[in-house]
Amino acid sequence: MQITDTAAIVTGGASGLGEATARHFAKHGAQVTLLDRDGERGPRVAEEIGGHFVQTDVTDEASVAAAVAHAMEQMGQITACVNCAGIAVGMKTVGKDGPHGLDAFQQTIDINLVGSFNVSRLAAAEMARNDPEPDGARGVIINTASIAAFDGQKGQAAYAASKGGIVGMTLPMARDLAPSGIRVMAIAPGIFMTPMLAGLPEDVQQQLAADVPNPARLGDPAEFGRMAGFIVEMGYLNGEVIRLDGALRMR
Repeated sequence: MQITDTAAIVTGGASGLGEATARHFAKHGAQVTLLDRDGERGPRVAEEIGGHFVQTDVTDEASVAAAVAHAMEQMGQITACVNCAGIAVGMKTVGKDGPHGLDAFQQTIDINLVGSFNVSRLAAAEMARNDPEPDGARGVIINTASIAAFDGQKGQAAYAASKGGIVGMTLPMARDLAPSGIRVMAIAPGIFMTPMLAGLPEDVQQQLAADVPNPARLGDPAEFGRMAGFIVEMGYLNGEVIRLDGALRMR
C-alpha cells in the first residue's frame, strides 16, 4: 500500500497523536476522515488538512457505524484505520480515599480497548470488500497501545490493563483478518508531548524528558504519525507491537 492512495479513518483525530497522524497522512496525499468527540476542534482540523470529520463516540456501536458509513460516502473506501482515541486516569488500586473507582476503570477499558476494537471490526468489514492489490492487500489497522502495557507504573492499573488488551488482541486480530488481506499492527508510544503533557509545568516536562535514555526528550506526535505512515507502506509488518519510546523503561 502507498500512503498517497490511502483512504484513512483516524479516531482521536482532533488532537494529540491522532491529529498528528491525520496531518501526516493528508500531507502525503491520503484521504482522511477524523472521528472524535470534539465537535469544535475536529471540524477545524479536518478543514485545515482537506479532510472530513464525524463526531463520534467510539464506545457506541451506532455512532461508529454511522461514522464509518459517512467515511465511505466521502472517500469511497477505507484502506487504513488508525485508532488513537483514548483516556488516562491515575488512581491506585487502594488509595487514601479507598478502593479504585470501578466506574473510572470501566470507562478506561471501554474507551481505550473496547472502543478500538469497535472501530477496528467495523472498519475491517468495509476493508474486506476492497479490491485487492497485487499482493492481496486490502487494508491495515493500527491501534495505539502504550509502554504502560509492559511496565505500567503505580496508579496505572486501569490504563495499563486497557493498553495490555490492545497488545493482546493484535496477533489474533491479524490472524483473523489475514484471509481478507488486512494487516493489524499496534504502536506502543512512550511519553509524548500531547496536549495533556503540554499543560504540565516546564520543570515537570524536563524531568519526564530526562528519564528517556536517548534521545533525552519527550516524543513528538509527528513521529507517531510518521511511524503510522511507515506501517501503512511496509506491507510485511503484521501482528506486531512497535515500541516508540527512546528506550524508556518505566519503573
